[in-house]
Amino acid sequence: MKFDPATRIQELKQFGEFGGVNPSVTDSSTYTFLHAEDMTETFLGHLEGCFLYSRHWNPSNKYLAEALAAMEDTESAWITSSGMAAITCALLQLCQSGDHIVTSVTTYGGTYAFLKNWLPRYGIEVSFVNITNLASVEAAIRPNTRVIYTESVTNPLLQVSNIPKLAEIARRHNVRLMVDNTFTPMIFSPARLGADITVYSMTKFINGKNDCLAGSICGSRDFINRLSNVNDGTAMLLGPVLDTFRSAGILKNLHTLHLRMKKHSENALFLASELEKDGLKITYPGLPSHPQHQLHRQLMNPGFGFGGMIAIDFETEKRANQMMQKMQEAGVGYLAVSLGYFKTLFSCSGHSTSSEIPAEIQYEMGLSDGLVRFSVGLDNDIESTLQKIKSCF
Repeated sequence: MKFDPATRIQELKQFGEFGGVNPSVTDSSTYTFLHAEDMTETFLGHLEGCFLYSRHWNPSNKYLAEALAAMEDTESAWITSSGMAAITCALLQLCQSGDHIVTSVTTYGGTYAFLKNWLPRYGIEVSFVNITNLASVEAAIRPNTRVIYTESVTNPLLQVSNIPKLAEIARRHNVRLMVDNTFTPMIFSPARLGADITVYSMTKFINGKNDCLAGSICGSRDFINRLSNVNDGTAMLLGPVLDTFRSAGILKNLHTLHLRMKKHSENALFLASELEKDGLKITYPGLPSHPQHQLHRQLMNPGFGFGGMIAIDFETEKRANQMMQKMQEAGVGYLAVSLGYFKTLFSCSGHSTSSEIPAEIQYEMGLSDGLVRFSVGLDNDIESTLQKIKSCF
């Protein structure tokens, strides 16, 4: 059955307490109770509908969480102050000292650093594998494995994870599958494909303006309740709460996400196709030359395209830097990290957002020294953008 995440969001009835078409923004850190017993019951987790303290829940974040859960078709969601907060809190809720994680070696540099350098300090082991090799994923699982972690489309090599097959492996071994869907909101619905938990850096495509940091965790009601429990919930105790004004802004931006993803995808497919014809080494899931093109087509929700991310291999850091400098001067976009912005952004991954990964590991995973991660913007005249790029060759 066709799933339309955009329609799920549009069907939500969320409006302000005084009849405003937008939900009211909660400018409060703490909340009153009409009865003393209600405070006790709320602390114990026995009473729903009351707000305790904004680090726990607040109306603004609750509205955004409901919209994300609708978009992802999960029972619940939790809002965090950054994408890394979403990733770290979810993993720490699932794992403790003595546990083990299997993860993709191709992943965002900050995530790699957390898995490789930080978790072992607390007795949590991590095995890094080629996530597209399902046999190697299954072979890496141990009796103490608790999580398989991957990205829907990996950063920055744009490998497509076979979420249904990974989910089968996870179920076979009684472990959780956690998927970072930052690159492909609305394009993929990981929970519907079998993932237990979906995380986002909402800083990127979901918000779309690069004016704030935010993250989210989508999953079962039981998991979100445990994550936010006042006694031992990781998110509650570590406290990465998102400011309510930022939350309200993201909720409004979420209602245009379907339009933006379609345009990002349309522009990216055009540029990738034309630049590949010109002989550039292009990686883009929408191209038939991509190794997982058919898999992406099989798993995607129809109508949203193949995403706004392209990888362009200029082979050496020197040439990549020269090209990016020229493209910035030509008005193609900005030399900057991050992605999902309405302007095109580009960076040399191995020396920026993936620099936490050691050079020898970058080489083994196929990350070229001159690979440029290219986040395609919402340009109205994409043919003009193409000509600007070509003028830089």
